[in-house]
Amino acid sequence: MVELSYESGTLLASGAEAGHLPAPFVFDARTRQWRAPANAYRQTMLRLRKMDVPHKDHASAFENLSIESKLAMEPRPYQTEALAAWRKANLRGVIVLPTGAGKTAVAVAALEKIGRSALIVVPTLALLKQWYGVLSDAFGGTIGLLGGGYHEICPITVTTYDSAYIHAERYGDRFALVIYDEVHHLPAQKNAIIPKMLLAPYSLGLTATPERPDGGHELLPELVGSIVYRKSPEDLAGRYLAPFEVVRLPIKLTAHERFEYAQADAVYRDFLAKHRLPMRSPEDWQRFIMVASTSHSGGREALLAARQRREIQAGAMRKVATLERLLKQHWDDRCIVFTKSVEEVYSLSKRFLIPGITFETPAKERKEILDRFREGRYRAIIASDVLNEGVDVPDAGVAIILAGSASRREYVQRLGRVLRPKVDKRAILYELVTSDTGEEHTSRRRREAFA
Repeated sequence: MVELSYESGTLLASGAEAGHLPAPFVFDARTRQWRAPANAYRQTMLRLRKMDVPHKDHASAFENLSIESKLAMEPRPYQTEALAAWRKANLRGVIVLPTGAGKTAVAVAALEKIGRSALIVVPTLALLKQWYGVLSDAFGGTIGLLGGGYHEICPITVTTYDSAYIHAERYGDRFALVIYDEVHHLPAQKNAIIPKMLLAPYSLGLTATPERPDGGHELLPELVGSIVYRKSPEDLAGRYLAPFEVVRLPIKLTAHERFEYAQADAVYRDFLAKHRLPMRSPEDWQRFIMVASTSHSGGREALLAARQRREIQAGAMRKVATLERLLKQHWDDRCIVFTKSVEEVYSLSKRFLIPGITFETPAKERKEILDRFREGRYRAIIASDVLNEGVDVPDAGVAIILAGSASRREYVQRLGRVLRPKVDKRAILYELVTSDTGEEHTSRRRREAFA
């Protein structure tokens, strides 16, 4: 008789022969037990049943739930297709849908279908609160919270990646289903440990953009399952999301800006060539920073030149003038202006008297700004990366990208801020790109999101 038990993120098996258990198990001669990461539970149970090996499961403490959503939501066809694809993949996998396409609704349907205790893992406290509100409205009763000062474990519990990392080994036997929101965070070195400490035989990943610059998305099949369903913004635009238009506006530098840019660019590129440093990915940029920071021959000058290049690109005089024209043109629309640095947010906020939001903005002030934007008291706001993800941003009709990274994820997330359905109105994303600078390369890489 094989007996399974759970202890601190580890699946234990006693009374088993070597052939009874899958590869992850190793024998511990001290305790005369077999040990494996907790996520070997599903594979182990399937193997024991297939081999008709007598066994007792003392490991799992899953609860059966009789739940039915109280929300009157008729699933859209693609949501039904996504859920069916996930079920066909044996209740493991990643569903990729654009921002505003209703990923949360798919998760609620999954919880309803499975009817087992579940853990929902999110990247930010803002999303923790949003999920808590949605699940409370859908299922009533008690929804647990783990993180943000809360430590309440219930059959359905919402937690953050940070809190899950800390507490997974303690509660890893409690949940049959784990839903990873913004699942592209899961392959991060620390987060990737979370699934290994959970028995959960079922897992669902949700994201608009699974790809990671570091290639970590290749770990998703192992951690949560392969991509089982995917729709792009273009697939859903017009019927389920607002039809949209991407307008790229080339911005020419003034003669003075061109001269200063050329000087800084020459110093920067000479350093790259001297040290044979490519510049094709975020990892290459980090390598440049490290080499330049430790170099005694031109490193400081190269760092200053790189910064000057970025400042000239982002703050080009004609780019600011174009922004002013667009804000006047869309006076009756709600606009979100995206830039890269905190300094640029503050500078433009002061110049145009537009509320700015950065990571430094206190929570109460941020909420007040977004509430007034939602009510129409503010017609425009300007933000850095802080509104890309994990914040409930009110519907807007126009997004203006002044500066950003080459990340496809960032691009899709920013576009998603204006894609929620609107009556007889197209959404517009303006991308202001400084001509004949490194910004053109950055823009081309962003566009790969729709290649």
